[in-house]
Amino acid sequence: MTTRTAMPEDRRSIATRRPRRPRSRPIAGAAAAMAMLPALFAAGCGGPADASTGGGDLTVMTWAPDGTGSADRPGMTAVATAIGRDINANGGLGGRKIRVLTCNEHNTTAGVAACAQQAVDAHATAVVGSYSQYGDSFIHTLERAGIPFIGGYGLSTPEFSSPLSYPVAGGMPALIAGSGRQLVDAGCRSVSLVRPDTPAGDNLLGYLANALRPAGVKLLDVKAPEQSTDYGNVARKAVGGDEQANCITSALGAEPTGNLIDSYRRLGARNTRFASVIGSVQQSVIDSTGGDGGPLAGAYVAGWYPPESSRVWDALRSVVRSHTGGGGTIDVADSGVQTTWVAYEVLRQAVERLVEAGRPITAKTLTSQLDGVDQLDTAGLTPPLNWAGTNMLANAESPRLVNTWVTYQQVKGGRLTLQQPGFVDVRWVLTGSRPPK
Repeated sequence: MTTRTAMPEDRRSIATRRPRRPRSRPIAGAAAAMAMLPALFAAGCGGPADASTGGGDLTVMTWAPDGTGSADRPGMTAVATAIGRDINANGGLGGRKIRVLTCNEHNTTAGVAACAQQAVDAHATAVVGSYSQYGDSFIHTLERAGIPFIGGYGLSTPEFSSPLSYPVAGGMPALIAGSGRQLVDAGCRSVSLVRPDTPAGDNLLGYLANALRPAGVKLLDVKAPEQSTDYGNVARKAVGGDEQANCITSALGAEPTGNLIDSYRRLGARNTRFASVIGSVQQSVIDSTGGDGGPLAGAYVAGWYPPESSRVWDALRSVVRSHTGGGGTIDVADSGVQTTWVAYEVLRQAVERLVEAGRPITAKTLTSQLDGVDQLDTAGLTPPLNWAGTNMLANAESPRLVNTWVTYQQVKGGRLTLQQPGFVDVRWVLTGSRPPK
């Protein structure tokens, strides 16, 4: 059974709390979350803000691909723009107006390199809540300019290794590790991983193997093309003989996963259970495949955050309604949108602490603040975050992967809901250690 530890009821300064690492951590209750969320992007910095920060706008950038196909994440740049409007409508950040630049990285190495150079040319204080699978094409540009990268989507190794990267979630490694442990708990005896035929997909196989190995669960690697409308052969290989306790987990994008689900449905499997990770399966995929009457009924999903139905997302919903003409095209259930929201909350808290300390707001001081021992509280969206050296992951490839917690969700009544309360720590899986007793 999973041991659960209650979150502290008091709201003392986060810096005074001693970090704890229970195996699972409850998600903050609605009352506590709602008490904090209305102020997420209000000013409230006070003190000697003008004297310590100087004049001028505070410039940040968010990038994501758009108009490219299955990799598109236009909601991330759209919500960044909405957040900027909300911050400025509430007095600014650290006493200064925030200027949010957005960039279409076109899902190409050249595209994201151009976005990174634009951030440098604009003297951006940070790149926040962005999406690109080409970390090697942007991280060195940001490093040379000393610009921190806060809250990337977690698609590439540099996001978890660069000393200037501050990921707010565990990326695909944490999700696939969580999916593996979720399926072990569900009684699966064999698991087929449907994943991209890429180097990143190869890494996912290793994490899933670590999650399944202690329980003696058989693992089948099913490589799939990233661009296809027919996943019939892939689905047949994953289902195999449709034996009892056979399970599938998909680590493809949302659109390919939707196509895979259609092929899976056509097979009419009776014993094979479907699972996935957030981003591959989200509410829009569930809706488009038939909801509670479709093949995803009862499916298991590992996520970074509480499901969209949780009240901890009420402030995000409010900002989207207020600053995009009723919501526009921003899907609040999209994991990219949620990651951008969490990343901007990290930025807000870090800037507020700089102002409280009477320090100027620059890329260098922001980096110093994020590297400190203070934990940043995201009001239940994640466990408290910090990137101090003592919290680094004991993994040479991903030392910056500090948030190793996931949520277990399940499709019930056509909606993603929590399968169990709280966050589950998969740090031991990511480091290849023995499971906790």
